[in-house]
Amino acid sequence: MEKKARNVLVTGSGRGIGAAAAERFWREGDNVILNALHPENITRMAEAMNAARPGSAAAVVADVSSSGEVDRLFDAAEAAFGPVDVLVNNAAVSLIKLFTDLTDADWRRVFAAGIDAAFYCSRRAARSMVRRHEGGVILNVSSMWGQTGGSCEVAYSAAKGAVIAFTKALAKELGPSGIRVNCVSPGVILTDMNRELGEETLGELAEEAPLGRNGRPEEVAAALYFLASDESAFITGQVVGVNGGIVI
Repeated sequence: MEKKARNVLVTGSGRGIGAAAAERFWREGDNVILNALHPENITRMAEAMNAARPGSAAAVVADVSSSGEVDRLFDAAEAAFGPVDVLVNNAAVSLIKLFTDLTDADWRRVFAAGIDAAFYCSRRAARSMVRRHEGGVILNVSSMWGQTGGSCEVAYSAAKGAVIAFTKALAKELGPSGIRVNCVSPGVILTDMNRELGEETLGELAEEAPLGRNGRPEEVAAALYFLASDESAFITGQVVGVNGGIVI
């Protein structure tokens, strides 16, 4: 029996974990809606996907820290493919800065991208999922700093910690409707954002992990795909660490 293509929306999918997740779902036969603040990468990705499998991808530029923009994003996704079956809340911004130097604008920017966006997107997705009575999956991307806290990353750690609490509470509320909500908590992943730390720092972080290395975006994408699959049908409200054992 041929697998039915699901409609999968991945926020922040222009690069890194988001791009890897979109690629994984698409490669497994799902339709993907790519989202980012800038069109370059997601447009190129969608074109390549549609060239290989026509009508399988759409690119929508939208700022998911705005509820109005989120409504526009979902309207475009539904116009292209129909209701969203799987939502991956991946969009975020990082900020390394002394706590005493944080401005009000810094704090709001990190929280807007890191937790407000997850709230707006999940609310829009959940309304449709509950109404359709066909289940659904919401996946949130946190960070090991959301579990342990990171020095000079107070705003980012707090926002990612909020993502974890949001996941657990939402899983309890939406579970009776057959909707599963889970979270992945990556460790040090070799994305463009983390490469800015420099080779020396990345090497030191790799040495801290029991597996002795840093992770790849594709490894986080694999965890996300598993949590959206039928193989994880009895898993909800969980935080899955993809961190090489650096946080246990």
